[in-house]
Amino acid sequence: MDRLTLVGAFGSPYSRKMRAVLRYRRIPFRWILRGSVADRDLPQVPVALIPVLVFPAKQPSGKTPTRPAQAMVDSTPQIHKLEGEFTQRRVVPSDAAVALLDAVVEDYADEWLTKAMFHFRWSYPADARKASRVLPLHVLPMQPHEQAEAAGEAFCARQTARLGVVGSSETTRTVIEESYRRLLGVLDARLGSSPFVMGARPGAADFGLFGQLTQLCLFDPTPSAIAAEIAPRVVAWVENIEDLSSYDIAEDTDWVSAEAAPDTLRPLLKEIGRTYVPFLLANHAALQAGTNEVGLEIGGRVWKQNPFRYQGKCFENLRAAYAALSERDADRVDAALAGTGCENLFADAGAR
Repeated sequence: MDRLTLVGAFGSPYSRKMRAVLRYRRIPFRWILRGSVADRDLPQVPVALIPVLVFPAKQPSGKTPTRPAQAMVDSTPQIHKLEGEFTQRRVVPSDAAVALLDAVVEDYADEWLTKAMFHFRWSYPADARKASRVLPLHVLPMQPHEQAEAAGEAFCARQTARLGVVGSSETTRTVIEESYRRLLGVLDARLGSSPFVMGARPGAADFGLFGQLTQLCLFDPTPSAIAAEIAPRVVAWVENIEDLSSYDIAEDTDWVSAEAAPDTLRPLLKEIGRTYVPFLLANHAALQAGTNEVGLEIGGRVWKQNPFRYQGKCFENLRAAYAALSERDADRVDAALAGTGCENLFADAGAR
């Protein structure tokens, strides 16, 4: 069959997330580095983001018209598109209630844990220095030293200027770093009793966490030293998730049940309810009010940043998914989230 194409970068957590999904699902694809000589003649996407996932054109069959090659960005929609195109080794749980729990954890990884990734990489001089020296060489490893240095310095300046956009500042530093440490502890404990966060097989949430942790645990000096010290099991897990193509599962192997979630996922859900949920609610309120600052307390500490429109969309998507549940499945989700703080996401999300 024709291969898919994934265009990304080694320093992009979302690129690594999607590459790992494709490998696990054993979907044929080719990996292209953004900006490399192979990055050409591909369909355009509406925004210049990575990863870009390209589906090949469908050849005519009988009276079915040819579908042109299609390209899309945004890892979560990419995962759902793949679920519709391929049946083997799915990563979205078939149980609607469990799928909603999986989506909450995946969204936390994509939109909150990325704050830690960006913070450590660009606010610590040693981390910024490594990133600015190494990342430009992925695409053009034989470029002259002076050219690579200049490209790295320009990249570093651009990314450092965006720290405030993602919420990293001296005001939020302690919240971000303490949250990262707590997450490592939670994951280390969870992975001591289960091969994946979502149970006996990986969910989209596992790959979302993995993507950010490829940078935090494996590349950036400061957070990787923290991980090696307090959560070595997590570091090993991240390295294993990189390529699960040889990991065999039976199709009837299941994810964690919604009924077991209060026991197995509660520490993780409580961390999400302590940090990401209050931010999402405050960010949504700021967007609705048209104000230019998100201000709240997280764990008794001040958090301030500009509203983030995309994370407002994430909030709306989660609530819409909850509102679409059957009454029975909504009750199961409510029971799983009760007392974690995550239940606040779905207050008045829609009557069934």
